[in-house]
Amino acid sequence: MPGPRGGLLRGDVRSVAGDSPADPSDATCECAIVVCHGFKGFKDWGFFPYLAERLAIATGAAVASFNFSGSGIGPDLESFTDLDGFGHNTFSREVADLEAILEGLREGRLGSVRLDPPDAVGLIGHSRGAAAVILAGARDPAVQAVVTWAGIGSVFRYEALFTDSLRDTGVMEVLNSRTGQRLPLYRDVLDDLAANRDALDMEAAARRLGPKLLIVHGTEDDAVPVAEAYALHGAAGGSGLAIIDGAGHTMEASHPFPGPNPKLDEAVSRSTDHFNRHLGSRS
Repeated sequence: MPGPRGGLLRGDVRSVAGDSPADPSDATCECAIVVCHGFKGFKDWGFFPYLAERLAIATGAAVASFNFSGSGIGPDLESFTDLDGFGHNTFSREVADLEAILEGLREGRLGSVRLDPPDAVGLIGHSRGAAAVILAGARDPAVQAVVTWAGIGSVFRYEALFTDSLRDTGVMEVLNSRTGQRLPLYRDVLDDLAANRDALDMEAAARRLGPKLLIVHGTEDDAVPVAEAYALHGAAGGSGLAIIDGAGHTMEASHPFPGPNPKLDEAVSRSTDHFNRHLGSRS
């Protein structure tokens, strides 16, 4: 489907609706969950398809996962070929993308996929995707549960780096260690931080979410220190905090996905429990 600020939102919807449950008490709900990737991530990276499938089975929700319009991922759904889109991406653009998905859910249509408008919506975001789910979730009354995995605690954590790197030439490069590509970033992201300080305040949004928010983080995360999880939890009264001992930034998963592991499954379990409590599903 078209993104609200240009580009395309390519995604999938998973559902177990209509299947005969193995147990009559298996989870069901009239709800939806949206999965958001992080920086240099994409919907088919590593654990995301597994996570979406497990969420659908464990909650009965329709689970939508998508690539942000500025993800850089092209039509093959694997390669960074949209370098211009990646370079001009901003935090506000990602929030707008997610809000377009939420609007599509309300209207019962995501691109060519038709579905029943949900009674309640949950959001889950990894790493930088935590910003989008917290900021959009705090604005939308339909969102009743938000989960972050290895999430950043503030979008302004990058401001000094962006200022030093972008103020003179207006362009910087970031390395994608998986592909070896050097990906461009332009001034858009720095200008967005300067122009939208209040709208991008994650701590203020997290306070509004309160108990709707669960923060999942690993003790061995070398990309986003676990201290950011504690700080965000402290700002959001009543929020949940699940610290996974020994887990790194991607819950010990990689791409291509080698299969689940105990730390990843602990994160999945804590997340599905939170969604089941807040979205009205039964298990």
